[in-house]
Amino acid sequence: MSGIIDKRVYFTFLTGLTLSGFIVICTMGQSAHRRKTAERISAGAAYESLPDRIVKEYNGRIGVFARGSTVPYRVIDYDISLLSDFDRIQLSEGIEMNSDYELQRFIEDIAT
Repeated sequence: MSGIIDKRVYFTFLTGLTLSGFIVICTMGQSAHRRKTAERISAGAAYESLPDRIVKEYNGRIGVFARGSTVPYRVIDYDISLLSDFDRIQLSEGIEMNSDYELQRFIEDIAT
């Protein structure tokens, strides 16, 4: 009888140890996966935080500058003196745009 109880205790202990090891290994794998995902997200967020283009005053007109460029790739022939003071201040500081859609909406807004 004592031998049967000893075997049950041994196999119960072995089963518990195996399951615990499995849980620890899965948890470590999930932690590594979460860390890698967080690194990718933070790297992507840092890239996305930079604007694709900046719209600002250029020789009395509106210039659209690519990221990091000092020469506009597009000049909108619109006299900025016709804009409100608020819009002129914004253009002198530069307005960040992240898509062509935002740029198109901005052009439509100032033209009307």
